This record gives sequence, C-alpha cells and structure tokens, in this order.
Amino acid sequence: MTAVRRHLIFIVRGMGPLLAVAAVTILAFAIVLFPQQVFQAALQGLKAWWEIVVPALLPFFIISQLFMGLGVVHFLGVLLEPIMRPLFNVPGSGAFIMAMGYTSGAPISAMLTAQLRQQGLITRVEGERLICFTNNASPLFMLGAVAVGMLQEPSLGPILAGAHYGANFFLGILFRFYGYRRQASPPASYNLLALPHRAWQAMLQAQRKDGRPLGQLIGDSVTRSFMTLITIGGFIILFSVIIQVATILGLLAPISRLLFFLFHPFGLSRDTCRALAAGLFEMTMGTKLATEAAVPLTEQLTAVSIIMGWAGLSICGQVAAMISHTDLRLGPFLTARFLHGCLAALLVRFCQGPVRPVLQALAPDALAFSRVTFFTLWWYYTGFALTILLLLFCLAALGFGARYFLYRRS
Repeated sequence: MTAVRRHLIFIVRGMGPLLAVAAVTILAFAIVLFPQQVFQAALQGLKAWWEIVVPALLPFFIISQLFMGLGVVHFLGVLLEPIMRPLFNVPGSGAFIMAMGYTSGAPISAMLTAQLRQQGLITRVEGERLICFTNNASPLFMLGAVAVGMLQEPSLGPILAGAHYGANFFLGILFRFYGYRRQASPPASYNLLALPHRAWQAMLQAQRKDGRPLGQLIGDSVTRSFMTLITIGGFIILFSVIIQVATILGLLAPISRLLFFLFHPFGLSRDTCRALAAGLFEMTMGTKLATEAAVPLTEQLTAVSIIMGWAGLSICGQVAAMISHTDLRLGPFLTARFLHGCLAALLVRFCQGPVRPVLQALAPDALAFSRVTFFTLWWYYTGFALTILLLLFCLAALGFGARYFLYRRS
C-alpha cells in the first residue's frame, strides 16, 4: 500500500511540470499559427500597461521605496503595533503596507511585504497574512474605469469599492488565525510614554543602517520601481496573448461551464460566466465583458466583484514574481483571492438589496463624479492613503489614552 501511495505521489508531482511544458508548447504553436491576432493582443496589453498601469502605479512605487529607505515603515511599525497586532496579528509595519495596498492596488503590497521579509522585520506566516488582505483592485480602476467607463453609472463606484474593501478587511481579521501557533516577530513595547520615542529611534536606526544619501536613495527608488513595472508589463502582455489564444482555440467555453456550476448559487447566468472565464486570466478584460453582458445590473455587479476579488492569474503571477526571492508561499494568497471574490459578491448583492436606499442617499452626485479626471482621482487617493494612516494613528492614540486612564485608576 505504501509503494502504491509513493507512485501516486510521484505521478501527481510530475504532472505539474508536464502540464506547464504542454501549455507553453501550445502557446508557442499558436503564436506561429496566428501571428496577427497575437500581435494585436500584445499591442493591447502594451497600451494598457503604458497608458494606465505606469502612471497609476509608478508614483506609489517610488514613494513606497523612499519611505522604506527613510525608515518611515520602521517608525510606523513601532507606533502602530497596538493596533495591527490585535486586529490582524501582524506587526505595526503592516499598517504602511495596508495603506499603500488599499490605495494603489496590487501588486505593490506584495513587493513591500517581500522587502519586509527580506529585512527580517516579519516572519513567513506574518508575510503570508499580509499579502492575503492587502492586495486590492486599484480605486482608480473601480471608480474610474469600471463605474464611469464601463457601467456609465458613477454612483455605483462606492458600492463596488465598499464591497471590495470590506471583504478584504474581513479577510484580514479571518486570516489572523492562520498559522497562529507559529513563531511571531517580537512585539514592540506598549508603554505609553516610551512608544513615540522608541518609534523615532527605530526610524533613525533604520536610516543609519541604510546609509544611502538622499540623491542615491531617490535614484535607486526610481530604478527599482521602473524595473518592477517592466515585470508587471510583461505579465500583462503575456496574459493578454494567453486570453487571445484561449479564445481562438475555444478553451474559454469549457472553463465558463465549470464556472457556471461553481458560481450558480450566486445567481449567475451562462453569459456572465463567459466573462468570469476571461476574468480568470485577466481582470480588466473580464470586468469589461461582465459589464457588457445582457443581464440585470445586480448580476453584472456580482460578476465584477468576483473578478476583482480574484484579480486574475495575471495579478497572481505578478505576486508570485514579487515573493519569489523569499520563503513566502503562494497557496494562502490564492485561497484568499477566491474567498475575497465570494465575500465581495455577497456584500455587493447585500448593498443592492436591503441597504440600497441608504447607499443611494449617501452616494456622491453622479455628475460631480463624472467630472473627476484621472489626476484628481490620483491626488484624492493619495490623500486617502494618508487618511488611513491618520485613522490608525488616532486609534493608537485612543488606545494609549485608555491604557493610561486604566493605569492611573489602578
């Protein structure tokens, strides 16, 4: 019995490389047989990368690298420890990654988490927790591209964004129990009076340890950020070609049937599951097809939420590339993406049902949203990132005040 089990394990482990070789071979033959269609798909991917991804992510990438080099992450790590540790079971430095991930989109949080892991500031399990709930769709994509551009209904943007962020926040609380028996990073001191001083000293120590002058730090930040974006661009172009080849070969039809069986409890039709099949590979194309499907609006929003929560194999590949130089595993991230899509779909259906009148009263004016340009949205969500950090600071201050009051009473 043991020998049979060993043979089965050997066969299963050997299937992965064989399937990868077969898939790459099919893709290579398709590129040769359909050069024009593949060229157009690659051109569309390149255009999307240059016109959307680079201007949306490059400033955030550079700023995040500067914060890492200047020790701001270490400062937040000590100061916000009393908030991040009880809520998400991660060090306080996760607050910075959370703010950047919630405002700039994937895969910036995976890149920053990998850097913290390489610097030894977090353990492997803590890094896996972080990437599970800090990778989001870009707010520019949800409010601008989807709500305004695809659905042509700007008031739906807050509903999509609220369901998306709410589901991921719940995942952060859920995944705090993942690997809770494993060794955690040393917690920072919770002493009320000493904590700000310790945070300041941690920032200065990080700056001394880095040792680079400001000019070199800026240059290295720009170089590293653009090299990361080149990697992301390669993934976008590759998966644009993969989707085109899968469409030509008729592979999306059986995938859509499988997804129809899986997501039928969410009330999705076969037309919507065709969009899910495309979104399985790439988020933008999947959401576009979902908004063009001849189905009710609630079903469209449900499909869009599933696709944005899953994020597509393109984003998963980008995250895998970011953490490839660490011991972080991709399995928990993939599980979290599936759960994120399902939770976001449930939340968006809830928002379109019982609480819809309340949200309609709170939603911003559609005409005002339609006048928002790309750059004003970018500045708005830069401020949103600072607002998240300020909120965490306020929570920390309230926690310190409560602890100090109880200490004086005792």
